[in-house]
Amino acid sequence: MRTPVTIIGAGLGGLTLARVLHVHGIPATVYEAEASATARAQGGMLDIHEHNGQRALREAGLYEEFRALVLEGREATRALAADGTVLFEEADDGTRGRPEVLRGELRRILLESLPAGTVRWGHKAGAVRALGEGRHEVTFADGTAVTTGLLVGADGAWSRVRPLLSGAVPEYTGTSFVETYLFDADTRHPAAAKAVGGGAMFALAPGKGIQAHRETGGTLHTYVALRRPQEWFTDAGFTEPAEPFDPAGAAAAAARTAAEFAGWAPELTALITDADTAPVLRPLYTLPAEHRWERVPGVTLLGDAAHLMIPNGEGANLAMYDGAELGKALAAHPDDTEAALTRYEQAMFARSAAEAADTADLHNRMFGDDSPHGLIAMFTGAGAGAPAGAGAGAGAGETV
Repeated sequence: MRTPVTIIGAGLGGLTLARVLHVHGIPATVYEAEASATARAQGGMLDIHEHNGQRALREAGLYEEFRALVLEGREATRALAADGTVLFEEADDGTRGRPEVLRGELRRILLESLPAGTVRWGHKAGAVRALGEGRHEVTFADGTAVTTGLLVGADGAWSRVRPLLSGAVPEYTGTSFVETYLFDADTRHPAAAKAVGGGAMFALAPGKGIQAHRETGGTLHTYVALRRPQEWFTDAGFTEPAEPFDPAGAAAAAARTAAEFAGWAPELTALITDADTAPVLRPLYTLPAEHRWERVPGVTLLGDAAHLMIPNGEGANLAMYDGAELGKALAAHPDDTEAALTRYEQAMFARSAAEAADTADLHNRMFGDDSPHGLIAMFTGAGAGAPAGAGAGAGAGETV
């Protein structure tokens, strides 16, 4: 008798787990706070890597569907100086192993691969408590509850499941992103479109930067990075992402952000000042670099719930790989769930700790005292440990 699996969170990691379990004939139910699959936009571009994200999609039996989503040419990368001078440029020649897709489209193929009713929408997890003998109860915001023999927290940075395993709480990194979009940019914002080019663009300086990625057509998706205390953003007029700006407030927040880049090329600052959407504040939080816990029967975590890091192009890849590896472990140990969870967690702890160290190095290269030259050295292979094609999607390609 297989243990019923309850997954909290219908992000990429939770859905990959559900799909791999389904491939192996193991039923699972996913509970998601959002009202539907289309309740909100799902973020921007993701570069899906051969060694983790693509392997997860193969385990899920969705590799060909994934390849059909790839936006050709988006692996192109360029780094610009503050005056718009091109410091580094690399074309997308199709050999870099990090193809770009839209997060929402990737989530769609995962959802469509699951049996009807697998995802229970509109179920926001509230209280979670242990019942003993590896069983847990999850109570939702609407007052309903579910009892499960195996609970998986795939519910992100502010996981409701994590406290069953760990007292760790995400901490602000000191840096926030401000997210904006320009639409039909080749026609309406040609200078900015030319600056961004066909893929990812980085214009960085110590403690700040303007990063952008070309999505479908002429859509430019920008993340402006600023190393500032959270109070700075409050004083600048930013609201919580769920709270709408009034037009005057949005304009003031955008202007305050752009003022941090006074003297930069107008085609770069236009990504802020000419945005077609209100700026959205995305504070960056992390869990401890070597976050881990002692084995607790009947519960585990994956993705950001387990190893929240600064955006580095790996978050979605790691979450999907976690989901695939957990699904495989459960399938390999049908009569011993605890052995499966132990095997999964020990491997996950090791790979997430290694990735956290690499992420800290990347963040320093991007926004440290040697920026942007440290990042360019990594792109060109001059920096220690520089991966081939590194950087496409690191920050601009993937955020929350």
